[in-house]
Parts: sequence; structure tokens; C-alpha cells
Amino acid sequence: MQTLPQVDQVLRKGIEAGDVPGVVAVAATRDGPVYEGAFGKRALPEGPDMTVDSVFWIASMTKAITSTASMQLVERGKLTLDGPIADVLPELRSPKVLEGFDESGEPRLRPAARPITLRHLITHTAGFGYDIWNPDLLRYEEKKGIPGITSCENLALTTPLTFDPGERWDYGINIDWIGKAVERVSGQKLGEYLRDNLFEPLGMRDTAFKIGPEQRKRLVGMHTRGADGALAPMPFEIPQEPEFEMGGGGLYSTAADYLAFTQMFLNDGRAADGTQVLKPETVKQAAQNQMGDVNVRLLKTAIPPYSNDAEFFPGMVKKWGLGFMINTERVPGRRSASSLTWAGLGNTYFWIDPAKGVAGIILMQLVPFADAKALALYDKFENALYTSLA
Repeated sequence: MQTLPQVDQVLRKGIEAGDVPGVVAVAATRDGPVYEGAFGKRALPEGPDMTVDSVFWIASMTKAITSTASMQLVERGKLTLDGPIADVLPELRSPKVLEGFDESGEPRLRPAARPITLRHLITHTAGFGYDIWNPDLLRYEEKKGIPGITSCENLALTTPLTFDPGERWDYGINIDWIGKAVERVSGQKLGEYLRDNLFEPLGMRDTAFKIGPEQRKRLVGMHTRGADGALAPMPFEIPQEPEFEMGGGGLYSTAADYLAFTQMFLNDGRAADGTQVLKPETVKQAAQNQMGDVNVRLLKTAIPPYSNDAEFFPGMVKKWGLGFMINTERVPGRRSASSLTWAGLGNTYFWIDPAKGVAGIILMQLVPFADAKALALYDKFENALYTSLA
């Protein structure tokens, strides 16, 4: 592990300025970890100091893991990217598209123009959305008494599409359905499959849907930033006895565990001990555009306390591979073109840069998502890391 004082300084300054309650950041090259740092508090106002092994809700960083699990099953012939996913998930055999609401406020639905595939789900082009960025879905849920996705109730998955499969990109419950597909074809609960096929081979001992006693001792509290910019504790926890394990956002993990996952993509699908977790050709495929002419777009908030408007690299064309967003241009002083990335609602972020052989993770616990100060710290961390490694 290298000593990178410039990176330490950036993160320490963010804490001293009160920008975020606490932060853990780590990075690796193909040869192994090169940086780890922990600053601030696990919980405001007087919680314990942050440590590098602190446990975070990684939210939608779960998606890349569940997507990878599905690609293992494609390799094994148990799933197919382009066949109707209804062959595995009959619940999706006759999807409906929400076209709006009539004068009495009732939803107007029509049959979807084509079947949903795993490729649609894994690239967020199936038509599913999230209420947090879609006012029509929020209205539909309120009308039908459907809970939000973090309830982990099966009823939360019964929302309609908002466009025909393959026609656009919208961020939503797609990967939760992939989690269901993994369960159906593997015969295991999602957490059990992930444990046996990803977490144990990669040495991810602190990653699970259920928080164990040892993990709870190191758990980081959630926070909210008020309209005045002040940070305050916010009670929050994903249900620990859920109806379904949320493949799109239910995992708890540590920075080191997630770094092991990202390193696998730097090393042609191999774990640190040489175990082949994913085939090299699948790793290559995951890093290529899988959505054709469709582009990733701005997420416009419908619930401001939980998310700001969110878009990485505005003005740049972004694509989606098999589990990751792909930036199509180089980011000066930072990642290369064709790097892989995504994030979690509580301001957790990662990137994988295959061209330069670098991966980085930065974990915080606060909402709204895409918090300006958290994003600024993320940018500074990445910039300082590349400068230090140059």
C-alpha cells in the first residue's frame, strides 16, 4: 500500500470543512490496492471515528454485482441476453406501458410493443423507472397503494413500464427483476448465490443483504442535508427480513470488499488468488456499449429530499454496458474514455478504468443523492489519485 499524502489532504480538507460527515476512499491497480483512507465520523454528532473497514449501505452499487451474477448464468447457459425474460419470469409476460392518466385520475395503460429481455433489464432500457425520478410513477404508486422499492415488498415491483422496451434509457427497478431471475434459474436466494459465486471467491467477507453482528459494530449512519446546508442524522436501514432481497440496491459492504469486485474487472475476470470468476470475454463485453443508439440521460428529481437532479459528465454521450455506465470520452486529469462507473443513493461512488488499470471507490452516507459537496469531494479524490499515481 502506497502513502499518497495528496489524496489524504483532499479527503481531510473535505471533513474539516464539514462538507460530509465521514468518508472512506480506496483505490487499486491491476497489481493490488494502492490507497486507503478514512476520515470523519461514522455518525453525527458524536459517533465513532470512521475506519477503513466501516460498513456502508452501498445502494445501487449493488446493481453491478447482481448484473455480474446474471452474466455468470449467461455463461453457464441458464440465462440468455436476448430471449424473452418471461421464459424465466412469467410475471413479465404481458408488460403494460403507462401512457398517462384520464380525467378521473385513473392510469391509462396499453400492452408493450415487444417482450422484455435480460439485455433490456441490464441496460435500463426495459421501460421500468424509479418514483424518485419519475412523477408519473410516483402518482401511479400513490393511486394504487404501491410501496417504494426500499420496502423490499414484492408489491413494489408491480409498477408499469413508461415506454416500450428498447426505445429509451430510464433508471429503475430493472436489476431487482434480474435478481429474481438469478434466483429462479439458480434455485438459491439471491444473497446465497452471490455469496457462493462472487463474495467468497473474491474474499468479500463483509458484503451481504443482512447486517451481521460484526458488521453492525462498524455500520455507518445515514445523514441528510437540509435546505440550509446543515447535516443531520437520519434513521434508515434496508429491511433485514425482506420479502425479496433487493438486487438493485440492498447490499451493505465495505470499501475493501467492493474494491476486490472492481479489481476483478481489471484482471480479466480473475480474483486476487487467480480464481476465474467471470470469463475474459464476458469482462470485455461488459465494458462495451450494449444499448445501441440509446443514450444515458439526466435524472430529473421528483423527490428533492432524496435526490438532486443527477447526471455524470453533462454534455458527454454516456452508454451502458452489462452492469455499468460508460463514459465515451476521456475526463482530463482523471479517468480514460470507456471507463465503467456507477453510484449509490447515499453518495457512494466507484469507477473502473481498464485503459489505465485503475479502480477507485469513495463511500459516504448522506442524501440527497448527487449532493454537490459529496460530488466535489469525489472529483477531487479521483484527480488527486491520478496525479499521485502518474
